[in-house]
Amino acid sequence: MSPPMFRWILGLVLVALGLVSTQLGRVSAADSPGAVYVVPIEGIIDLGLAPFVQRVLNEAEKNGAAAVILEINTFGGRVDAAVQIRDALLRAKVPTIAYVNKRAISAGALISLAAGKLVMADGGTIGAATPVQVGAPGAAAQPVDEKTVSYMRKEFRATAESRKRPPLIAEAMVDADVVIPKLIEKGKLLTLTTDEALKHKVADSRADTLEIVLEQSGLAGAEVSRAAPNWAENLVRFLTHPILSSLLITIGMLGIIIEIRTPGFGIPGALGVTSLGLFFWGHWLVQLAGWEELLLLVAGATLIAIEAFLIPGFGLVGALGIVTLLGGLALSMVGAQDSYVVIITAAMRVVFALIAAIIASLLLMRFLPHTAAGRRLVLATGLSARQGYASAPESDSHWLGKTGHASTPLHPAGIAEIDGERVDVVSTGEPIDTGEAILVVRVDGNRVVVRSLKHLPQKE
Repeated sequence: MSPPMFRWILGLVLVALGLVSTQLGRVSAADSPGAVYVVPIEGIIDLGLAPFVQRVLNEAEKNGAAAVILEINTFGGRVDAAVQIRDALLRAKVPTIAYVNKRAISAGALISLAAGKLVMADGGTIGAATPVQVGAPGAAAQPVDEKTVSYMRKEFRATAESRKRPPLIAEAMVDADVVIPKLIEKGKLLTLTTDEALKHKVADSRADTLEIVLEQSGLAGAEVSRAAPNWAENLVRFLTHPILSSLLITIGMLGIIIEIRTPGFGIPGALGVTSLGLFFWGHWLVQLAGWEELLLLVAGATLIAIEAFLIPGFGLVGALGIVTLLGGLALSMVGAQDSYVVIITAAMRVVFALIAAIIASLLLMRFLPHTAAGRRLVLATGLSARQGYASAPESDSHWLGKTGHASTPLHPAGIAEIDGERVDVVSTGEPIDTGEAILVVRVDGNRVVVRSLKHLPQKE
């Protein structure tokens, strides 16, 4: 067995052992019946958080847990991530408790309303959930279109209705046009304090510590297991970070561009494919990318390969391949609930990544051959006639200007008969049928370029 193959198999074995140990660690952490799982919902709510919450809910149900407590302290995050967590909580067969300590703003409010029981710490807040569109770094967030606001308003209402909480109050957290006498006037979003949430039946109780939450829920003395994301979930959250995902696209495009401009398949191509694979895998796991996006990526890559290796020059097929590939990458970053503004922003990120890759490839192709590392990668040794090597341009140059006919179809490469000899030739791009008269118009290195006589302009 070769050393590379041995290292590859060893790597697979180590990954498998890591998965097994992770699985064993998860099960043994809280496999006793009646245990209580505590899930932290902190910081920014992103798409990597949804698989983590779903996994904990599944494990809690499998192990017969007494409850799952979501300890919430967040200013919000992605709407689509909050909707996924909301759906998981409404489907959960294990009792769920949202413990707001200290705030559940925006997307955090939707998650809190979706739990079976809502408990708030003293001094807590919940609400202010109108969706906004994050602009460029440093720019203020912009309001979204009315369609998105209407959708989120009904999501909040439906969630409140399913948990027997006041639906109009839930709507007022999203839509500033909702008016509730003596509580919120038109033009303002609703945010409730702990006292207000208890008064209006949004929260079920008050608790300043997790121990008090357990006592109020009849779970005093239960085994408590604090859940944490495993390495795979942390990796997914890392890969789907906006900055890293744009960097992966840039590296992927750069690798493909360099690979197309150099013969064979080597490190740049492998790096490019791996980068795009990591990008797509991360977004697949968080349910942004699907089979449609995968088909677009494959179709785009196929068209670009056809243009690069089968069709001389660059034309419609290559342009269509680039557009298809970019479309697949852009759609892999948006969810079903995202507005057209989000889709345009994702498309701009992909276009900027492509421009950065093109600029980087030009710089690399210009300066890399002059560096010490580049000289190791570029073959600079001449093969002279003294060493027994023949020069293709000198031996083929005598064909220039001669005529003959195609012995095989030229699509674009094939064989032609010129002066009674069979010669490997390539057409200028147009297909040439067998038997068609041809003219040698150019000799490029070891390529004899021909053109059909019927396509040549007629002299008057």
